[in-house]
Amino acid sequence: MQKKHRSLALALALLLGLGLSLPAAADEDGPSLYDRLGGVYNIAAVADDLIDRLAANEALNANPGIGSARVPARFPGLKFQLTAMVCQATGGPCAYTGKSMTDAHSTMGITASDWAIFEADCKATFDKFGVPEAEQAELFAIIGSTKGDIVAE
Repeated sequence: MQKKHRSLALALALLLGLGLSLPAAADEDGPSLYDRLGGVYNIAAVADDLIDRLAANEALNANPGIGSARVPARFPGLKFQLTAMVCQATGGPCAYTGKSMTDAHSTMGITASDWAIFEADCKATFDKFGVPEAEQAELFAIIGSTKGDIVAE
C-alpha cells in the first residue's frame, strides 16, 4: 500500500467529531498516529471523501437536524476544519479552532442510530484509502471518546 493512501478521516465531524483533548503523540517506540497516517495531505484527502460521503447519506439527511445543517457552501470549510481536527488529535502540527463538539452538534438531535451510520461511513472511507486496521482502531477510539458530546439520546 502506498503511503499517500494511508489516511484517515473522521470525522467526523461531520460532522461528527474528535476528542481534541486526546492527542496521539509518538511513543518511545514509534511515530505518531499522524505520521503513520501519512501527514496532513493524506488526512485532507480522507476528510474530503468523508464529508462528501456523509453529505450524500440519505439516512443521515432524514434527520431534520442533520439535513438542515448540510449546506453545500459550508462543505469546504467543514473539510478544512475536519482536517485540522484530525491532524491535531493524531499528534500533528495543526490546531483546530472550530466549535466544541457539544456546541457544533447540540441542535442536530443526533441519535445512536445516526452515530452508527456515521461510523459505517468512516469505516468505508478508511477502507477506501487503505488505512490499516491498527490505525483505524486508534481513530475509532478517538472518535468514540466524543460520542457523549454529540449523541443527543
